[in-house]
Amino acid sequence: MKPIERVLEALDVARGPVGNGEYLALCPAHDDRNTPNLRVREAEDGRVLVRCFAGCKQDEVLFSLAEKGVGKTDLFAGNDGGGDDATPRDRVHACTLMTYALAKDLPVELLQEFGLSDTHYLGKRAVRIPYLDEDGSEVAVRFRLALEKGPKGDDRFRWRKGSKPALYGLWRLGYAQEEGYAFLVEGESDCHTLWHHGLPALGMPGASSWRNEWAEHLEAVGKVYVMVEPDTGGEAFWERLAASPIREKLHRVQLDGAKDVSDLHLQSPERFAQRLEAARSVTVAWLDLAESEAQEAAREAWASCEPLALAPDVLTVFADELGRRVAGESRTAKLLYLALTSRLLEKPVSVAVKGPSSGGKTYLTEQVLSFFPDAAYHALTAMSEKALAYSEEPIKHRFLVFFEAEGMASDFATYLIRSLLSEGRLRYEFVEKTSEGLRVRLIEREGPTGLIVTTTAVKLHPENETRLISLTVADTQEQTRDVLAALAKEEREEVDLTPWHALQEWLSSSAASRRVTVPYAQALARMVPPIAVRLRRDFGAVLNLIRTHAVLHQASREKDDRGRVVATLDDYAGVRALVADLVSEGVETTVPQGVRDAVHAVARLHAEKAEPVAVTQVAQKLGLDRSAASRRVRAAKERGHLRDLEDNPRKPSRLVPADPLPEDLEILPRPQALADALEACKRAGENGGIHNPPPPSSETHAAVEGGGVAIPSENGARLHARDSGPEEHAPDDERERFTL
Repeated sequence: MKPIERVLEALDVARGPVGNGEYLALCPAHDDRNTPNLRVREAEDGRVLVRCFAGCKQDEVLFSLAEKGVGKTDLFAGNDGGGDDATPRDRVHACTLMTYALAKDLPVELLQEFGLSDTHYLGKRAVRIPYLDEDGSEVAVRFRLALEKGPKGDDRFRWRKGSKPALYGLWRLGYAQEEGYAFLVEGESDCHTLWHHGLPALGMPGASSWRNEWAEHLEAVGKVYVMVEPDTGGEAFWERLAASPIREKLHRVQLDGAKDVSDLHLQSPERFAQRLEAARSVTVAWLDLAESEAQEAAREAWASCEPLALAPDVLTVFADELGRRVAGESRTAKLLYLALTSRLLEKPVSVAVKGPSSGGKTYLTEQVLSFFPDAAYHALTAMSEKALAYSEEPIKHRFLVFFEAEGMASDFATYLIRSLLSEGRLRYEFVEKTSEGLRVRLIEREGPTGLIVTTTAVKLHPENETRLISLTVADTQEQTRDVLAALAKEEREEVDLTPWHALQEWLSSSAASRRVTVPYAQALARMVPPIAVRLRRDFGAVLNLIRTHAVLHQASREKDDRGRVVATLDDYAGVRALVADLVSEGVETTVPQGVRDAVHAVARLHAEKAEPVAVTQVAQKLGLDRSAASRRVRAAKERGHLRDLEDNPRKPSRLVPADPLPEDLEILPRPQALADALEACKRAGENGGIHNPPPPSSETHAAVEGGGVAIPSENGARLHARDSGPEEHAPDDERERFTL
């Protein structure tokens, strides 16, 4: 039976249908004995429209029809048990304030009090839904065009041009603050239903529309009950909020036997409050859910990664596994892995991967990233200058990865990144135009955050360079040969990444510790010569890498009485092997071997022919391609060891030697030297303190073990000067050495 037939059967019909298909009937809401004041007709979509011209309110007419056995849902097509009379076009109903009220079983007058009204949008009937801020000013407008989703998707809503998504119901926020709680729901209609029942509620215009900037509105609300609908959208709604700043206020509510609040109300308005309170009484707080879920996830992660976590040298295992995919680059890959793991600390260690075009920088970085879960990093090729401030992507304890430094070439973007790296958070204040005029807004994004960037540049901007450890991919013929051999393999060896992802997930969990004590930090600081201001930053990075190495190997490390992982000398040895030369190069107490080779090549060629040297000659001398030789020459020129007599950049270089190369100075002491110093300090402590011998006088120059004389320095270390006679030490011993 059609809806119109069902309604007419329940009424006393006087006449009809007339020309427009309208029926005249006696109104059941008042004593309508003589004049048929009720007009009844069928709309194009099968709905039944009723109106009393004697002045009866719509709700009164509907209530009277309900007493005759015709409910509100019976007025719509598609509610007749699925018979052949269902209307076409998927029964998508046009939306007016009246039909909306009927569909939600809410009084029209109440909806009008909420500001809803009839309107037209692009020629179609619609309901206008105003969004007001806390003081009642209209900040946005949303139009509802249909009651149900269409056959091609959800086409029910449109925003007014210029409107930005906002929380719905802010003008009623005061009530929620007084009550100490609020329901947070999807959409406006659930808000209308809850308000109808006198309950505090706020609505989000979509399951995934949450903005962290909205959190400030809920600061004074004690509890937030999140109505989670039983579908993928409901879970997305919850997950989005669970990652937001208000997560500690959240309580998850799921309704028994109802899709959402509106459905619960339609099933039985009389039992609505009772059923909702029953659902609220068994809610689960996000803190409890997060704790139990995190504990279970940590147990599963440990079960998957236990053998790997107990390995005595995780980085060597990693290099071996990566070697199935990447030729060479073991040192660079290890340091990248360690840097990415440092995201767990309060001061992550950032890295710049440098090398020529086609040198494999991006491929190497991508392969290292594959050993980490997606939650560990956010990879980009480029971004707009303010994207970092406005983005909703979480950055706390994550790495930003830029494939090519040019992707963050904007001065403002690099400024934001520098601030984030240095301060551990981002604070961006700007002026926003609102309905009340200009208003200052502050966006805060919490770190800490690390940075990995690849670049073909020899040096980055000085302000960026000092905040990053610079790694250079190999560009030698041997490395190219290894790469070609790897490319020639017909079958790529697969790596099981499950335990590697599990290891990082376990390290990120509360089951693992991220607090580390380095018992030899003071001794190490005394042994590092304070010859450059940059060491203040680089030494901190070295300590953080030591801490990261200890965190990575914590399953085989001891903990102190405060629960901190105790870093061992093995942690220092592992880090020193990766960064010793990089630290020295950073403060320019040594020169990379490739640069040194280029300077020597120019010196020899210049001495042979007594004329300037071209880059192509250097490439031939070193057995490199021109690009690789050019990078070495450019680095030597920037350091002042080569000079180019050619001023025109379009002409070939004319290179001559310039400043002499420095003698290598070892900044980070060898592990054995550090161990000896610790042992000496321990013995001295047992004997009543440390007694430093007086420095040798200029007359005597007391001899020291290993040759040369000991020259005192301001920090109490002694610099060993070389003897003037012949030396028969290994190359590594031909360095200036400091002894505590």
